[in-house]
Amino acid sequence: MPKIVDHEQRRKRLIEAVWALAVRGGIEQVTLRKVAEEAGVSMGQVQHYYASMQALIRDALERAVQAVNANIEHAVAAADATSPEAVLRACLHALIGPDEESTRLMRFSLAVAGRAVSDPTMARVLAPGDDALLSFTAGLITAARQERGREPHGDERTDADICWSLATGLGVDVALGYRSPDAAGRVLGHHIDRLLESR
Repeated sequence: MPKIVDHEQRRKRLIEAVWALAVRGGIEQVTLRKVAEEAGVSMGQVQHYYASMQALIRDALERAVQAVNANIEHAVAAADATSPEAVLRACLHALIGPDEESTRLMRFSLAVAGRAVSDPTMARVLAPGDDALLSFTAGLITAARQERGREPHGDERTDADICWSLATGLGVDVALGYRSPDAAGRVLGHHIDRLLESR
């Protein structure tokens, strides 16, 4: 009976190797040969799935962003869905989580950021939240303000953009060791409190 090959599992193994190499030594340390060594596979297997280094790095970045989005979705699922404020806080705090996986994903994204300057495709992957995310967050802000007895401002979409920019910046600080997750959480919590209480 022929051996069943799990191609997706093999790709994930290669992506994990890219993440590990980039976090340890920067994106310039990532080569096809080093990825093969890190993953414990042959160069031929790496080249079978990825025709070029650029394709491998791009897939690794896209999967890192997908993993961060999945973390946000899990945080939302675990929050009190009846409270817009609880969901809002869960979404934003997911970017500054103290878990090792969140920190690793953020560090990898930072390692790749330099490439985005000359690669429009990577720049699009790393771009701030899309329209759907901003609209969703703006809706949460409006509902959370109403929950507190405050009237909507009409600029909740801009507020949503600021919230994600702040959460991302704090996530970078945590990933680089500039702030602890608790310290970042206090700053983010303070901003959310002021945002929801403002008239």
